[in-house]
Amino acid sequence: RTGRGQVVDSAIFESVLGMMESLIPEYARTGKIRERSGSFLPKIAPSNAYPARDGRDVIIGANQDTVFRRLCEVMGQPALADHPDYATHRARGENQQAIDDAVTAWTHQHDADDIVAWLAEAGVPAGLVYRAPEMLDDPHFQAREAIVEVADRHGQPLPMQNVFPRLSATPGRVRHVGPALGEHTEAVLKEWLRLDTTGIAALRDSGVI
Repeated sequence: RTGRGQVVDSAIFESVLGMMESLIPEYARTGKIRERSGSFLPKIAPSNAYPARDGRDVIIGANQDTVFRRLCEVMGQPALADHPDYATHRARGENQQAIDDAVTAWTHQHDADDIVAWLAEAGVPAGLVYRAPEMLDDPHFQAREAIVEVADRHGQPLPMQNVFPRLSATPGRVRHVGPALGEHTEAVLKEWLRLDTTGIAALRDSGVI
């Protein structure tokens, strides 16, 4: 209406494609097809999901030299950063399993929230692997209203994901949980097909609706 609109073209598969890092150029230049590797990146260490004492997992990405050194200091093992097997990016890639074992031994001794707090203070990228409970409790989710509550058909609040992406002028909102099966059948037949009550009853009696 204003002449200032634009098309927001967002495909779900392209959102995932954007997370694939160098998968395409790796194949184009070297012919290498990256295969499944779980939660780690081959030859990039430490960069993985590590189990904490309380049963939760923490993602830690400390593969850059100075960041790895900070991680070692938080772990109370500063000498690891100067060990010839771990001192460089290439060396850590070659000894990925040994590094993951060392980090896992440390994370196993502490709760996930404490690990994330310590690493954040030290400038080491880290975060929790979220399940539904953490999503509902996260202050960032709450501040951005990423999860909203909508009344269900019984009037009870039901949390669900909010509209995304959010546009500045027309952000959109979740108005209801969606209709029940067949909820609007009679309205459609009356308002769109102009059937009267007798006609609708005949369709219902014959099992058409």
